[in-house]
Amino acid sequence: MLHSSVRSVFSVVTPNITIRKATLADAQGIADLVNLGEREGQLLPRSIESIRASIDDWIIALDEDRLIGVGSLVEMNPTLAEVRSLVVEPAYRKGGVGAQIVNALIELASERHIPYVFTLTRAVLFFEKLGFNITEKENFPEKVWRDCSNCPVQFACDEVAMVRSVDSG
Repeated sequence: MLHSSVRSVFSVVTPNITIRKATLADAQGIADLVNLGEREGQLLPRSIESIRASIDDWIIALDEDRLIGVGSLVEMNPTLAEVRSLVVEPAYRKGGVGAQIVNALIELASERHIPYVFTLTRAVLFFEKLGFNITEKENFPEKVWRDCSNCPVQFACDEVAMVRSVDSG
């Protein structure tokens, strides 16, 4: 069940962070956070239409009613999904919100019987702490074909491919 309340110490003092599956009502807030990640140079853009069309693939983090973090799970094939579009509001970073979102996305992959998840990231240490291991981008031709071929920095990419089994942790 992807709904939990946790207590942690954050840059912003808050008693409850809720992690849950997104709904269509969350689409604009998701787009706003993804746009923040794009402006920071961390994410590829996602249109509001693509977010709405894939809303069942998104996990969100809320502080009360305020959307503070998002991430999505994109199925590449029946055995592999990508953890992508992970972004957390700056004031909530370093407090475990991103890890909670990734763990919820891994749980979502498990519910869908997808045995492996991967990501392309610059946050190698973050993902290593969550059980991901470095691998080669060439292991993910679906990703390269779908997204990397349209990326403006495809020939100077500094992201690292990482993978983990959904059952490991």
